[in-house]
Amino acid sequence: MTMNVKALDREYIMGTYSRFPLTLTKGKGSKVYDDEGKEYIDLGSGIAVNIFGIADEEWANAVTAQLNTLQHTSNLYYSEPCAKLAKALCERTSMSKVFFSNSGAEANECAIKAARKYAAENLPQLNSVMLTLVNSFHGRTIATISATGQDVFHKDFKPLVEGFEHTPANDIKALENNVKELKPFAVMFECVQGEGGVLPLDKEFIDKIVELSKEYGFLIICDEVQTGNGRTGELYSFMNYGFTPDIFTTAKGLGGGLPIGATVFSEKVAEAMKSGDHGSTFGGNPVASAGALNILERIDDKLLSEVRIKSDYIINELKGAKGVKSISGMGLMLGIETERDASDIIADCMNDGVLVIKAKNKVRLLPALNIPMEDLKKAVEIIKTNIAKGV
Repeated sequence: MTMNVKALDREYIMGTYSRFPLTLTKGKGSKVYDDEGKEYIDLGSGIAVNIFGIADEEWANAVTAQLNTLQHTSNLYYSEPCAKLAKALCERTSMSKVFFSNSGAEANECAIKAARKYAAENLPQLNSVMLTLVNSFHGRTIATISATGQDVFHKDFKPLVEGFEHTPANDIKALENNVKELKPFAVMFECVQGEGGVLPLDKEFIDKIVELSKEYGFLIICDEVQTGNGRTGELYSFMNYGFTPDIFTTAKGLGGGLPIGATVFSEKVAEAMKSGDHGSTFGGNPVASAGALNILERIDDKLLSEVRIKSDYIINELKGAKGVKSISGMGLMLGIETERDASDIIADCMNDGVLVIKAKNKVRLLPALNIPMEDLKKAVEIIKTNIAKGV
């Protein structure tokens, strides 16, 4: 069976992914199984998607109930799950309006598009430039790779979309100089750079962005695609820093396993987009929205407290451990810099029944937020052993 699946994949699917040599067939909670029945503790959760694990019953029931009622209707009509999800997102964040799409990249595209339109109509003193951070990642569409501050994503896809400039993360002086010189209409950033190596921004740096926004008038856009939905120990990562953006984007964990993206607008920019300015055939799909509403309603203070406790446990266990050079991140979004090559550690962990992934040169941990402590402790011990191997 494994050879058939792999052969079919190689023959018919474009080779854009360097897949692990593993065919997963089923799972439950934080455990998944391959086609030979081997069990693995999953610390990747579909790259921060399955925040309540695999085959979560409450989510599955919500999705199934909607699937058996109305699986899709175009945005020419109203639907209850979409409206209720938008209400919940706004009430939980003190924001005003939502646009639904299908992914993080699409959510960021919408944010870029809406910010450009708002600026053209309301910020004549600023230039047609969006400032993002060096080492950022905002998606793989042409606009969002242009916004991404990593040359590795640019080199084969030029010419890029004009209107994006990049400033180094956590460099306040460079930020001040770039804002003064470029006069951008918006600054977009991740509070924790995920694909850039799981690197949190300094609070002082974000405070400076907020201060400069008040001085110059530019919009603040927060990319919460990976950091959002409880991942960092707060509902959204900007809440750890004590500010509210003009626009934020979210996806991944919001859907719990189904594709959904959301671009969420403050009152200030809530009317930036008018009828016909943007659209999405599947955006706000009733089934995806019903699942997302179930997810959002269950991210409560108790769960967020557990995320922080589990984060502290992982950091305390690994900090200073043999072969560990450093640990970065926030909540259950952590990167481990190791003396051994991260790819070798990932392969050894997989062999020992633990699935972890990579960010730059780091071992990256993105477990389900509700992973049982028993599973987490077992997985961390296996990770520690493999990090220390041969060191």
